[in-house]
Amino acid sequence: MPAEQPGKLIVITGPSGVGKGTIVSLLLQRYPQLRVSVSATTRQPRPGEIEGVDYYFLSKKDFETAILNQELLEWAEYAGNYYGTPKAQVVKQIEDGNYIILEIELAGARAIANIFPEARRIFILPPSIEELEQRIRIRGKNSEESIAQRLEIAKQEIAASDEFDFQIVNDDLESAIAQLETAIFSLIDTS
Repeated sequence: MPAEQPGKLIVITGPSGVGKGTIVSLLLQRYPQLRVSVSATTRQPRPGEIEGVDYYFLSKKDFETAILNQELLEWAEYAGNYYGTPKAQVVKQIEDGNYIILEIELAGARAIANIFPEARRIFILPPSIEELEQRIRIRGKNSEESIAQRLEIAKQEIAASDEFDFQIVNDDLESAIAQLETAIFSLIDTS
């Protein structure tokens, strides 16, 4: 049975390497009432990632079947892999009155805006392109070609940040989290 008051959808995006995952992870530790939607991807799991917790890891064929069957709210191809948001779990969580966070790429955030125009949309920015490059390099997981590709994509994504309700610069983790808290919890009716 649906909740008396439907939940809310919070969309968080920003370029690869900006710290979205770190910020969302810390926010979830502080506010267990928030829930994060688990995305599906065709990329290989990173060490320590758990199926159904970090992502649903699908084969390319299974992902394409989900696209054809309209089982995804949004999907995009990024850096050679598919990423998407399974529709059924998000809709059910909102109907149950939960606050759901989608941590997704720009193309997906734009698609969600068309489906859920009432969603709170937040863009996480790096302090600078140079700092973003350093963060990507520190990961040590990308070739020079991949780093160049990610930075070019990041510049295009940053140019779209004004499409979002809030823009938060992740130059200081605690400050970024505090701004995100304000952006999210200003949604909640406390009366």
